Amino acid sequence: MATPLRLALFIDAQNAYRRARACFFPEVLSGVHGQFDPVRLGHLIAVRNGPSGVPCALSEVRIYSGRPDQRRDPRTYAAHRNQSQRWADDGAAVITRMLRYPRTWPIEPAQEKGIDVALALDFVDLAARNAYDVGVIMSTDNDLLPAVEMVRTRHSEAIRVAVAAWRSEGSSQRLRLPGLWCHWLDEADYWAVADSTRY
Repeated sequence: MATPLRLALFIDAQNAYRRARACFFPEVLSGVHGQFDPVRLGHLIAVRNGPSGVPCALSEVRIYSGRPDQRRDPRTYAAHRNQSQRWADDGAAVITRMLRYPRTWPIEPAQEKGIDVALALDFVDLAARNAYDVGVIMSTDNDLLPAVEMVRTRHSEAIRVAVAAWRSEGSSQRLRLPGLWCHWLDEADYWAVADSTRY
């Protein structure tokens, strides 16, 4: 039996959370609806194998998230800290960047800046260092497509690239390039990895 390929999952946390809510919770519900366990999600994707049915084993989960400012928003900061610690305790690598607060905050919400860049840089860098055999990005942010294209072009013999996305009857957004494999995840998949913790 062939040795399973090392699968690394790269998750844009806020993007994946919002897409889960859009797909499965169209009504306004509690903030826990849309939360998921990134490591369980990684295992779920890995057991389904990679592009062309190649057997895979989860080697790493990397999750990228905007970090609230402790002084401006201590309650949200504490919740984010607790959630990030849970992810890290479960084995995920948690990469954070401080949120940007506009002058009109809290009327205008804080914004993530640089999360897509951090994910893209790691995706390319770890490919160059032969840290994974199958790289899967979970995000619908089209700013990540250049990183996908670069890894596919420069490492086409050694690395397979794929994406993952939530899908419901009314919503099926994903990163799209010709020939780019997608791990579609439905509502049953969401509930298999859902996290109902109130951080």
